[in-house]
Amino acid sequence: MKPVIGIIANPVSARDIRRVVANAASLQIADRANIVLRVLAALAACGIEQVLMMPDRGGIAGHVMRGIERSRNQGEHRFPSIFYLDMPVTGTVDDTHRAARLLRKAGVAAIVVLGGDGTHRAVVSQCTTIPITGISTGTNNAFPEHREPTVTGLATGLAVMERVPRGTAFAPNKMISVTVGDRTDIALVDAAFVTDGYAGARAVWRIHTLRELFVAFADPEVIGLAAIAGLIEPVSRRTSGGLMVRFAPPQEAPMVLGAPIAPGLIEAVGIDDWRRMPAGVAFAPTLGSGSVALDGERELSFSQRDEVAVVLTDNAFLTVDVAAVMKFSAIHGLMRQTHDRYTESLT
Repeated sequence: MKPVIGIIANPVSARDIRRVVANAASLQIADRANIVLRVLAALAACGIEQVLMMPDRGGIAGHVMRGIERSRNQGEHRFPSIFYLDMPVTGTVDDTHRAARLLRKAGVAAIVVLGGDGTHRAVVSQCTTIPITGISTGTNNAFPEHREPTVTGLATGLAVMERVPRGTAFAPNKMISVTVGDRTDIALVDAAFVTDGYAGARAVWRIHTLRELFVAFADPEVIGLAAIAGLIEPVSRRTSGGLMVRFAPPQEAPMVLGAPIAPGLIEAVGIDDWRRMPAGVAFAPTLGSGSVALDGERELSFSQRDEVAVVLTDNAFLTVDVAAVMKFSAIHGLMRQTHDRYTESLT
């Protein structure tokens, strides 16, 4: 039996307050559907015959099905069969959680995720046993790498069809766990401790509220809170451990950094201290009360009565290593066709 791929496309990603305070544009539903169609065509080219997809209220599913129907009416067979998960649709993050659980139960070989850091985090929180492939369609996209979706689809198809050795096709990723009392949640990129409670928007964009930041990787090329750490001391996705940063008001800090915390929004950030964060070591924040923003959004609140711990875990889940797969494909000629096979594909 050939492997089945899951797709989770979040129609409401990239609609938080950072879109208002920064100069970022939102992808329209038709654009998201076109991304899905490009991924589907690439998967079919690799031999994938069946895809399970999350339904939605935003219209992505309708656009996708119309695109497939147009292709079939023209006599083309460019797409795999697509089936939608049998689940209620609420238009909230619960849809992503439920879809991830159903895809895990269905035994898909990989999950292609369209969204930002929050959507990818929602998928991983429900399913760490299935490799994911990220496509960035959110506000802050530190976790999903920016890449043409067609190439992402090709890499995913080649990986799950076992055309590439597993050790090359899939890469391990780090994860941060934050425990507040008896509650535990995760972050794929960063956990920020801020003075704000839950009043107002959940997304963190007011730098003066930041007190401490814990990052799984520190990339100077990303946008968001992780960019702050990346501009101080880069830590790659593949290196064990992460980085911890402590903040201070710019007028009092020993270092002031200009960091792109959202698209088009560069803020002066006061840095008091930073240090490496070894994997498996519990860190306790110095902030007595406030909230924890996980991958840019406040999820947990705490007070002085709560015991709080932050732990980074290496090798927490797998992603398709698109760059490695495509390099292997080029070296070993995986996409080359014989003349007979090329002629057959045209008929």
